[in-house]
Amino acid sequence: MSLPVPLRLLGRLILALLAVVGLAGLFLALVVLTDGARSGLAAWLTALAAGIIAALWRGRGRTRRGRLWPFVPVVAAAALTASVCVSTVPTTRQYPPDLPFVATKRWSLSTGSRVAVYHYPPAAGTPRRPTPLVYLHGGPVRSVSVLDHRFLRLLAGQGYDVYAYEHPGGGRSDLLSMEQYTISRSVRDLAAFIDRLHKGPADVLGFSSGAIVLTRALAAPDTAARVHRAIIAEPGPMDGPTALTSGQPGRPSARGLAPAPTGARATRVPRYAVAFGLIQLGLLPPGTGLITQAEGVNAFKAADLGSDTASAYCARDAGRIPTEDTAENFSFNAAASLQIQQTIKDSPSIAPELSRSRTPAMLMIAECSSQTRQWQTGILAADPAVERTQYMPGVGHHMWNGLDDNNERAAAVITAFFQSEPSPLPDYPTRTGISAFLRDRR
Repeated sequence: MSLPVPLRLLGRLILALLAVVGLAGLFLALVVLTDGARSGLAAWLTALAAGIIAALWRGRGRTRRGRLWPFVPVVAAAALTASVCVSTVPTTRQYPPDLPFVATKRWSLSTGSRVAVYHYPPAAGTPRRPTPLVYLHGGPVRSVSVLDHRFLRLLAGQGYDVYAYEHPGGGRSDLLSMEQYTISRSVRDLAAFIDRLHKGPADVLGFSSGAIVLTRALAAPDTAARVHRAIIAEPGPMDGPTALTSGQPGRPSARGLAPAPTGARATRVPRYAVAFGLIQLGLLPPGTGLITQAEGVNAFKAADLGSDTASAYCARDAGRIPTEDTAENFSFNAAASLQIQQTIKDSPSIAPELSRSRTPAMLMIAECSSQTRQWQTGILAADPAVERTQYMPGVGHHMWNGLDDNNERAAAVITAFFQSEPSPLPDYPTRTGISAFLRDRR
């Protein structure tokens, strides 16, 4: 008994759809197996050949029309997966245009890195601070945000001679080969940058991933000798054992509460959705042959960060999260960032070296921090030279965010430490009070 024509057609459509899905899955598996060789073309041609062979086998002994039908899903799958092999952005590095309010200088460091540098000299009429201040931004491997630039101008307005540079591969700095992106290279770049200033030891303010670089610099005696005083603000994990530490973040952030970011997203384009997704899952290495490093930087947009931006603000600020950057200035090297993070996860404990640090340091912790508290308190426990800890109420991970008086409060805490003056906030948590701090889930 034969099935009615409509049911036979439905069955064929279902089989065709399953064939398309199967060929697409084969293509993705081959992308992983071939490391995305030749922009995914090697995987695409292999999957296409497999589809053609399967279609010929299925069509054997059929009428001419029957022999053609198995090729329909092959053509559909080939068209669908071909979009993963076609670049939609330039494959050579496109640098953001210079900012209108500060000159972009490019320095070649003794490490071989060529970095974009921003200098905010002390404002006229203000007492000049004797020690230069170097800012290590978060990311890692992204541009210094416009929001951060505003904060640096505020510090310059208080007499600081402020320098910031974008890590190699991010912002307006030149790319490195993928294997050169390591946390050790970042520490060496900091030492080389301070040497390039020719002003002796510098005060250093490290934020987020920049705080990790600074922490590891304090554990390296040769680099630590170049640091006059250090502020470790909202650090991530300092080494492999710390990265494995389980714990809790601070008070609730705006993640899941703030409106979804708007604007263009690379992850809405099949090529970059596949590339970034497989890299994030660890199925492709950051240096994959599917997309070039430069292409990935050119493609990635601020909206691709998703809820990461919201996680840097308190839940109470979910409806008023500021725009951190402009589309023209934003630049993020996702592959290099993941590569550096992996080298941190793979590194042994630096606690023994950090325990010998003698560089005066301060730790800054946000009330609504998205960072694991044990990452922060681990530094306090390991580094005997941390002289004070400043728990910043009412702010999230991005403490100087332009809301209310948050910038001014952060600047007051920073100035008090760098000038060896009494702090406007209590020293909290203390080294002996870490356990109580963690129990209170502050």
